[in-house]
Amino acid sequence: MEALTALAKQLPRDLAACVLLVLHVPAQHRSYLPDILSCSSPLPAHHPRDGEPLEPGRIYVAPNDRHLLVEPGRVRVLKGPKENGHRPAVDPLFRSAASTHGPRVVGVVLTGALDCGTSGLMAVKREGGLAVVQDPRDALCPGMPRSALEYVAVDHCVPLEAMGTLLTRLVDTPVARRSRKRSRQLETEVKVMKVDIPSMDDPPSPMEYAKPSYYGCPDCGGVLFELEEGTLLRFRCRTGHAYTAEALAGSQQNPLDGALWAALRFEERARTAEAQVELLRQAVLAAPPPDAPSAGSEGSSGSGDSGGPDGSEQTG
Repeated sequence: MEALTALAKQLPRDLAACVLLVLHVPAQHRSYLPDILSCSSPLPAHHPRDGEPLEPGRIYVAPNDRHLLVEPGRVRVLKGPKENGHRPAVDPLFRSAASTHGPRVVGVVLTGALDCGTSGLMAVKREGGLAVVQDPRDALCPGMPRSALEYVAVDHCVPLEAMGTLLTRLVDTPVARRSRKRSRQLETEVKVMKVDIPSMDDPPSPMEYAKPSYYGCPDCGGVLFELEEGTLLRFRCRTGHAYTAEALAGSQQNPLDGALWAALRFEERARTAEAQVELLRQAVLAAPPPDAPSAGSEGSSGSGDSGGPDGSEQTG
């Protein structure tokens, strides 16, 4: 949030471009980023509604638990399948913008963990757009910028304080028209993110551009299909959930950690149960046999036929 706020402050009021932002926030927490940005940036920021027109000089922020996508002249706000465990996720935004506007797109990756944004930035470059990355040495969390630099032919890598001036210059630079070869895989991946959960539409199958893997989807348990983008390995299931190899490894680690902790708790409970059983066993062994006479009971009762001094029958 600090990086986005610092960047928004640098953008001019008359910026001739739309700005779309994705910050990974938990689904159960409302995002207050538009309020924060509107107080510090010359540009107004807000959570858009589904189908809202795109206008230059505005900041569109992805709401919590919704993907922010781009279509010709408008935005889509949909509860599609998660990517790398996130909704909203930055990669679907990059892919939809690249598919719709091609060379008119400038994709920017700022500070963040793991490798989110790398695949989407590759799509931006393939469609003729520009890739801009914050210098990892300047980033609070260098994972995302470093991954983008490793896999993408980045056009500009600058510290955050120089980002606003660079973006303003790139926006003001005329974009040369060129013919584009439509990517079937890109179009399908964009389409699968538009399958809104409430509508229950069937998502397009990844089988036409991917092959089955040996892994199951952490979100739904379905088969994951392998997608290779150069040297970047990704996975997507039939329902649309997507993971990079690094994110998939992390998601598999969480259940493993849970299983290990559960095993430790079980071992502790087993030791406690064994101690209780041993205590009960000792108590049983220490008890007298059921048919043994009670202490002091011998001679306490009986009968006899001997007579007393006066010859009468005595009992005691």
